[in-house]
Amino acid sequence: MSPAATPETGLDLLWYIPNTVEPGHRGDDTAEGWGSLEYSTELALACERHGWSGALIGTSWGRPDTFTVATALAARTTTFRPLVAVRPGYWSPAHFASAAGTLDRLSNGRVLVNVVSGVDEPAAYGDPVTHSPERYARTREFLHLVRRLWTEEDVTFEGSFYRTTGATLATRPTQPPRLYFGGASEAAERVAAAEADVQLFWGETLEALAERIGRLHKLSDELGRRHRPLEFGLRITTLVRDSSAEAWAEAEARVARLKGQEPEPWWRGNREHAVGQRRLYDLAERGEVLDTCLYTAPGPAGAGGAGSTWLVGSAAEVAHALQRYRELGITHFILSDTPYQEEVVRLGDELLPLLQGVR
Repeated sequence: MSPAATPETGLDLLWYIPNTVEPGHRGDDTAEGWGSLEYSTELALACERHGWSGALIGTSWGRPDTFTVATALAARTTTFRPLVAVRPGYWSPAHFASAAGTLDRLSNGRVLVNVVSGVDEPAAYGDPVTHSPERYARTREFLHLVRRLWTEEDVTFEGSFYRTTGATLATRPTQPPRLYFGGASEAAERVAAAEADVQLFWGETLEALAERIGRLHKLSDELGRRHRPLEFGLRITTLVRDSSAEAWAEAEARVARLKGQEPEPWWRGNREHAVGQRRLYDLAERGEVLDTCLYTAPGPAGAGGAGSTWLVGSAAEVAHALQRYRELGITHFILSDTPYQEEVVRLGDELLPLLQGVR
């Protein structure tokens, strides 16, 4: 069980903090305070009050520095666990391991880490590694070396991308933070099977994720995985209203507004290249609604990333859909909808109790 999981259920239920400067992320209509520390703190405190164990904090070159934001939020909360999204192209492993170990100590073990390999704006920060196979090979080294630095002294390592000689962290975490990782290509799955703690999926069908989970278990055995068994997570938009009819009317209205809009820059570069993104777009060719309530229309209309597919319905209907993912072995859920400040409360109060088996 993840240290962030709810002890009674084994579930890890996280929200999402967008961490962007410009307002309007995924249609959020917040008029004042967007991007401020006060706004993000309000979301983090709402997580604490409404049943969430923490939140994923978004990252890209065009956003505020994610680690800095996570540090500020950890200082202003008590139980909130920041899932800090980081890119190997931004950090050296030793520098990141030291920073994360320090924050984990200062926050009494509340840090989670999401390592991101997708293309960002590498020219802006001088990252020479741009091709997919190289990026995933580098990520595997990054994860391997960070783990060693968190748990060993006098670490010497020489790989294709990183080197350390006699490295010992002054501040190591009491327990190594959980390492989340996403990616759908063959190279990405090999990284997850070998070095990640949690493989994150976007909102695919139950059949597709069952196949991927089976493949990842097989890969773990083939690669001689040395860590605890790989766990699985789902990052998805959940649009919940009092009734199914209300939820679907809102979903269809949002898709109508999306059409013709310019894609957001934070994911535009991955639109044609990321295997996981293409898998979401391909779902729409099979139908607008798959499984019980997986809505595929947002992706072709211009949405991206975790906003490409949505679970739509009443709280009971969406909880049932999430429970079916849970039956596949998925125990980490990162959910969100906009407006973020309203929906963190609605979903926390109406959806989470159903997932936790509380009536």
